Amino acid sequence: MTFGTAPAPHVVAHTGVARVMRIVIYALVPTVVLHVAFFGVGLLVQIALGSVTALIAEAVALRLRRKPVAPFLTDGSAILTAILLALCLPPLAPWWLIVSGTAFAILLAKHLYGGLGANPFNPAMVGYAVLLVSFPVQLLQWLPPAGMEIEQVKLTVGETLSTILTGSLPSRLTWDAVTSPTPLDALRTNLNMGMTMAEAQAAPIFGTWGGRGWEWINLATLAGGIALLALRVIRWHIPVAMLSAIVVCASFMYVVDPGAYAGPIFHLTSGASVLGAFFIATDPISAATSDRGRLIYGAGIGLLTYVIRTWGGYPDGVAFAVLLMNLSVPLIDRYTIPRIYGHAR
Repeated sequence: MTFGTAPAPHVVAHTGVARVMRIVIYALVPTVVLHVAFFGVGLLVQIALGSVTALIAEAVALRLRRKPVAPFLTDGSAILTAILLALCLPPLAPWWLIVSGTAFAILLAKHLYGGLGANPFNPAMVGYAVLLVSFPVQLLQWLPPAGMEIEQVKLTVGETLSTILTGSLPSRLTWDAVTSPTPLDALRTNLNMGMTMAEAQAAPIFGTWGGRGWEWINLATLAGGIALLALRVIRWHIPVAMLSAIVVCASFMYVVDPGAYAGPIFHLTSGASVLGAFFIATDPISAATSDRGRLIYGAGIGLLTYVIRTWGGYPDGVAFAVLLMNLSVPLIDRYTIPRIYGHAR
């Protein structure tokens, strides 16, 4: 009797795409919960719309490519893309933003390049970048966080759902009455008006260290990221390199002129720094592959994020920083992947 011998490796890890995606989604739950606590249930509506769109787009693309549908619909990758994109959008963004952005991310940024495992760019960030460039006004209509020391107009769950689906507020309200700039956008505007850093951060939208509400959301995201590290879903190189680069850049500029540049704690507790470090930049498909390459890749994202925030045209630069470093991954891998034993370069 002849026994077939399978090729190495002979030890099979109990880890698959579906399990990894589920763990990442579970790790985002604290972020989603605090986001809803500070900005209302609009995020849940965005996630629901994005998830449905992602699954439909995934099924259509798989059918067109003549691939099996069920295994890919249940692996969680499409839903994770929708959740990450929804976290980047204002809670009251009209429905067509999350739908069009998610469809673009799945159909073009993912399946145009061959589907999961072949896409060179992070799909969620491609979708967000397209929306930000195309509809910048709609992406600036954020709600003020709960707990601000000013009178706020509260929307009911029904009013929130109606606003998202129709694109119009209840007749008793105007957009100026319910929206507020993000902390990064407010800081940039105040500094451009000639205010000092102390004057700029005196507005009620700012908390003790960074943006009010965003401080706690980023701490929840950090907790989820640490869980991913503990479960070995991601490795430490990219998050540490990215956040360290932001800290070094912010610290240097703060020392140079503390009246014109925010300190490192502000940059870590405002915007998408932590979300980008643990949940976006660590995408194993579009990130660098070697340990040394991951350090270079993460540091590049952190540096570009700070440069775009400080001198660029957008308040937060995580999405564009990730996409620019995605472009650099082949070059990084070319010079950082160890040489195969027995082969010369």
